[in-house]
Amino acid sequence: MRGQAHHIPIGLHGERPERPMEPHSESQPMPQELLSVQRLSARAARTAASLFNYGTIAAVLVPVPLGLLWLCASMAVYAMNRRHPEPRVGHYAQQAAYRLYAVAGGFVALATFFPGQQWSYYLYAWIAAAAMLVPWSVIDPVRIRREQWCDLELIPQAGEAA
Repeated sequence: MRGQAHHIPIGLHGERPERPMEPHSESQPMPQELLSVQRLSARAARTAASLFNYGTIAAVLVPVPLGLLWLCASMAVYAMNRRHPEPRVGHYAQQAAYRLYAVAGGFVALATFFPGQQWSYYLYAWIAAAAMLVPWSVIDPVRIRREQWCDLELIPQAGEAA
């Protein structure tokens, strides 16, 4: 199975068609829209699946300024990867986003009640956030690397520009 490409037809907005495409026979001429098949490598899909976790690790380890920047950039990374042609990329991005945004939201709610000038509360909250996020953000890329990923061939739908 390794090294074989899976054919996934995609639509204009990344949706998959409701009925599967019929296999192409050698006796028929190849339609023009199939000539522009794009290949998505397994390595690119693995990298996309791990990207959110790598950003989270960097943001937790260097909270100022990377933590603040990553909260903004992570939304763009999530939006790009959630509707990825490889469904596992979207799943891993979604799980990493749930963890990051839950911890960040909990931190904001908790920090509302911290006393004014006592930075020790923020330090304890940061240690707790790191203890929750870093292990999961390390485990996910290891899991992603252990899974078997195959190259994908993305076939444009009729009427879609290549």
